[in-house]
Amino acid sequence: MKLLLPVVIPILAGILVLVSKEIRKNRKMVTGLSAAVLALELVLVFTAVLSEDSLVLCRLTDTIDISFRIDDVSRLFAGLTTLMWFLVGIYATAYMEHEHDEYRFFGFYLMVEGVLMGIDFSSNLITLYVFYELMTLTSLPLVLHELTKEAVQAGFKYLFYSVAGAFLALFGIFFLASVSPSLEFTPGGVLDGRALAGKEGLLLASACCMVVGFGTKAGMFPLHGWLPTAHPVAPAPASAVMSGVITKAGILAIIRVFYYIIGPDLIRGTWVQTVWMLLSLTTVFMGSMLAYREQVFKKRLAFSTVSQVSYVMFGLSLLHPTAFAGALSHVVFHSVIKNGLFMSAGAVIEKTGWTRVEQMRGLGKVMPVTLACYTAVSLALIGIPPASGFVSKWYLATGALSSGTGIWGFLGPVVLLISALLTAGYLLPIAIQGFFPGQDFDSSELKKRKLIGNEPSFRMVLPIMVLAIAAVLLGCFPGSLLQMITSIGDLVF
Repeated sequence: MKLLLPVVIPILAGILVLVSKEIRKNRKMVTGLSAAVLALELVLVFTAVLSEDSLVLCRLTDTIDISFRIDDVSRLFAGLTTLMWFLVGIYATAYMEHEHDEYRFFGFYLMVEGVLMGIDFSSNLITLYVFYELMTLTSLPLVLHELTKEAVQAGFKYLFYSVAGAFLALFGIFFLASVSPSLEFTPGGVLDGRALAGKEGLLLASACCMVVGFGTKAGMFPLHGWLPTAHPVAPAPASAVMSGVITKAGILAIIRVFYYIIGPDLIRGTWVQTVWMLLSLTTVFMGSMLAYREQVFKKRLAFSTVSQVSYVMFGLSLLHPTAFAGALSHVVFHSVIKNGLFMSAGAVIEKTGWTRVEQMRGLGKVMPVTLACYTAVSLALIGIPPASGFVSKWYLATGALSSGTGIWGFLGPVVLLISALLTAGYLLPIAIQGFFPGQDFDSSELKKRKLIGNEPSFRMVLPIMVLAIAAVLLGCFPGSLLQMITSIGDLVF
């Protein structure tokens, strides 16, 4: 029951919010119930991750079942997901007061958290895939929330890309099911070289399909286009969790397939590893360049996510313990940072109506606390020590140099460095011009609109402050997190 309750309760609560007329017509009841469920979910998840439980929900065949089990990867992703979902949810209770149909947003918001717990707790590849598909269906309404023409188009694009990626991954699952003695997640993989005799080519083709397929949700080229389309039209809380949490579901699926089913030894040195490294580095550079050129604030952050999540993909593609540690630590740090960035952007848009970067000159006079938090998480994303981004990027670079992957071991750190410079170029000007607009800046328009010192609600500011502080402290004191990640790496290599 410890594993079932964190999955079932948010889903049932979300359905209740959606179907109950008494709840739907009362805003305070919607937000109060949602906040209570999010707080309860924190307790349930941390009770679950401290256990060693396993649970079989049902058996589909003699060899395939839907089941849950706790391991260190489950603990890492489930703990991160529920913490981020709680903080963004508290932010959303204030943000959605100025939006319509908040019951629909919170109903699906709660359901998606339960589905994500199903992904995190999955004990085998079939269970993961079932909940992975449910995640697409339940998160789609978060993109469609505004129901404008742009939102509907973005929703269809999100659905099309997600389904296309899922079909590619499904091809790989079918092949693995035909040659693997088990689809249970086992550190180091379960495939037997003798069972693969004569099928090595099919294995590599299937592995490549799964890289691209699951990489879709992680925003990796060539199926990355849904991210910059979906984020500008979705409410800020939805943008935050889609960028900071939902993209990590694709990362988790990649980890489970290549480190717990196939095994890194069968992929190392093959053309699949080369393609994987090429696609991830291409995405890192391309996303940074597009973010640097983009003037719409939320779309700039979306392109940034395209780039930064592929830092993780590159670290995983190296199939090396140090790079693996860098990849998993960047999962945590990027989630904290990007949730903070999107919530800061949402606060600015909600209070001022400014959506473009060039409008934000003098923002420090309007929202000094919010902009200070934005600056802190921006420095962390760039990788300025001692903030958290520096730690993960250090491990990624040193892992690449010692990975034995030839030119890729040197090209990777170069691309990461260029991307860091571009990240500074598209994040820091907002902070600099916000705090130091120049002597020619005329603040009379801000005074006329009564925007001076106009911080958002405390329920919006507090989660942003918590994430900004966490982005710095995780870099100053990364020991416990790195110890946990290193222990995961010791098992899979």
